[in-house]
Amino acid sequence: MRSFIAMLKQITPCLPARTLKPLVFVLGVCISTTIAAQGIKSGEQVYTQACFACHAMGVQNAPKFGDKAAWHPLLKEGQHVVTAHGWVGQRGMPARGGRADLSLEEFARAVAYMARAAGGNWKDPDTVMLDHIRKEENERIEELKAKQ
Repeated sequence: MRSFIAMLKQITPCLPARTLKPLVFVLGVCISTTIAAQGIKSGEQVYTQACFACHAMGVQNAPKFGDKAAWHPLLKEGQHVVTAHGWVGQRGMPARGGRADLSLEEFARAVAYMARAAGGNWKDPDTVMLDHIRKEENERIEELKAKQ
């Protein structure tokens, strides 16, 4: 990145002013898109790095990866419900699967990946699904507060 900035500083004086603004805009979009694309982990990556420890062996009754019988009742609850409840913590599972560094989208991708392995047809979340998950998350947090 530093070498890119150094190169840009070298060529900037050579460019006409009307060319500079569009160039900087386009380069900014390209760089931010590349960084964003590299930063979001796939469901499989998150599963391997975070979920595997409990879901491979069923630690604290976590539904095992690929176990259709264990996942069946969860699949019936719906993607937004299961994801939101896992995100805030459910049963013996800590919030965010114990990984504070995960984004909601990454976490949701991992849940969808595990659901697919158990026969569900859950897709990686789009913006509409993420909105449903956030709404359910807020409702779940209010439920938990009321129980305290």
